[in-house]
Amino acid sequence: MNQKTTDFRLFIMGGGPGDPELVTMKAFNVLKRAEVILYDNLSNEKLLEIAPKTCKMIYVGKQPYGKYTPQEKINELIVENAQNYQVVVRLKGGDPFIFGRGFEELIYAEARGIKCHYIPGISSMQGAGFIDVPLTHRGISESVWILTGTKKDGSLTNDLKCAMKSSATVVIYMGMKKVGEISKAYCDAGLGNMPAAIIQHATLPNQKQVVCSVQNLQESAENAGLTYPAIIIIGNVVQAKAYANLNQGELLSA
Repeated sequence: MNQKTTDFRLFIMGGGPGDPELVTMKAFNVLKRAEVILYDNLSNEKLLEIAPKTCKMIYVGKQPYGKYTPQEKINELIVENAQNYQVVVRLKGGDPFIFGRGFEELIYAEARGIKCHYIPGISSMQGAGFIDVPLTHRGISESVWILTGTKKDGSLTNDLKCAMKSSATVVIYMGMKKVGEISKAYCDAGLGNMPAAIIQHATLPNQKQVVCSVQNLQESAENAGLTYPAIIIIGNVVQAKAYANLNQGELLSA
């Protein structure tokens, strides 16, 4: 007897920033019974080891600015497998609903009668904490602007100019090819001395990072050998620990 389409299950799952131990328990439990996993290059392949040995693994990678599986093909693979298996996982790095196109895939699948479940993941921007940079800190930053460095048409988002006018922490995804433009925008606004950081492969053993002023972002990235995928963090929170240590020292000497 054929099962109804509504009995099928597709899990749009966040694999976290890189360290496989940072995946959620819900994600872990679903992976343990996965029949098909569609994964890309931003999800740690060690997560695939959680799945049963019979699980069908399908790589649908998107190398930044390089070879990639077209989104249309990914959509087709999702639907094809969700119509033939009970537990299908679309595994993405970070959180699939934060610049991950996970919601696009969910909408596409649901429009074809497939029941979907979203499982959030720790976003790569939270990897900032691994270099002692909080995204918010009392007295320094009360909000966070999360931006994409490159829009669909390849241009730098205009939202950056709005974010620069606030005291918010600015987190830029997919901005490494625009790092020169980002730096110039801040310098043109008289904000070249704003603290900044770049983190590549956050939470992984090969993590690399650099801390500098925003006016030196491009030069510092090149000197440190940083490339994509990476996140850029701009704001006084980058120096939050230094401020805290300074204030603590003043308290101790008082």
